[in-house]
Amino acid sequence: MDEILFNIDSAVIALGLFLALIAALEIGRRLGLKARPGLDDAARSQASSLQNAIVGMLALLLAFTLSMAINRYETRRQLVLEEANAIGTTYLRAKMLPAPYASEAAELLRQYVANRLEFFDAGIDQQRLRADNEQAAQLQRQLWSIATTTSAQDNRAIPTSLFVQALNDTIDLQTTRLTAFQNRVPETVIWLLLGVAVATVGVVGYNNGLGNRHHTFGALTLIVLITIIIWVIIDIDRPRRGLIQVSQQSIISLQDFITHDVP
Repeated sequence: MDEILFNIDSAVIALGLFLALIAALEIGRRLGLKARPGLDDAARSQASSLQNAIVGMLALLLAFTLSMAINRYETRRQLVLEEANAIGTTYLRAKMLPAPYASEAAELLRQYVANRLEFFDAGIDQQRLRADNEQAAQLQRQLWSIATTTSAQDNRAIPTSLFVQALNDTIDLQTTRLTAFQNRVPETVIWLLLGVAVATVGVVGYNNGLGNRHHTFGALTLIVLITIIIWVIIDIDRPRRGLIQVSQQSIISLQDFITHDVP
């Protein structure tokens, strides 16, 4: 069940939720109309208190889940910047290596930056993702081979030590960023959120049916707002699909710099 919702487009989920909430509102309203003749004022007051409690519960759950999704989004956004800085530092330090290693490392880093952008553009295409990860690992091995070769020649050389340190940070950030892309709000929480939303609207519809006046506009406004908020939560929690994506501008700018950098 962990991947059921992830494999469905967020817009489809939002539409399905909207229809489910409309159905819950209507079912609740009809149950309220059926129960209204036999309820006294005390029972109606209890139903109203229950509605307030469940609406408050939904609000807390929405805030909690949205906070989780935003925190993960911010982490992914920060890691893009950190990886771009690490690769850029590695590139600048590679230029201090002795010939011919400086030009070899610079060319490998140009390929590596292109690979990082291709990795993001792969979306949820598992075949492309595997190929990009394999290429990244191969480029890392080639760069590390340069680092070990230059270190063996003179392990006291400051430029080589600086290059090794920056390269190590670059490799670590690639792994960290991959983990961050896979770190999403647990789908169990999303299912709970959807269930509580449907139950809440059902209770609202029930209380609507108990009253002498039907507040259809207010109930529909609640449904629209709930649907939009949950859609944003799901969309922002999907780093490889949807409308809300982490900008890759820092890596794009880095690619432009190292592509046009004069040796």
